[in-house]
Amino acid sequence: MVAGILYKFGNDVETMTILPSGGGAYNVWKDDVLVFSKKQEGRFPFSDDEVIRLLS
Repeated sequence: MVAGILYKFGNDVETMTILPSGGGAYNVWKDDVLVFSKKQEGRFPFSDDEVIRLLS
């Protein structure tokens, strides 16, 4: 997914942080806004493209 984000947004990405966690958490944030939550959706993203679209 990181490669896809960098491919799509290139130099527009100023920082990216990946934090390992436990308990099945899978959250994607953009500018302090939660754009995808496995817990809320009840699933992983269907594809990397799903998350990339949410970041656009």
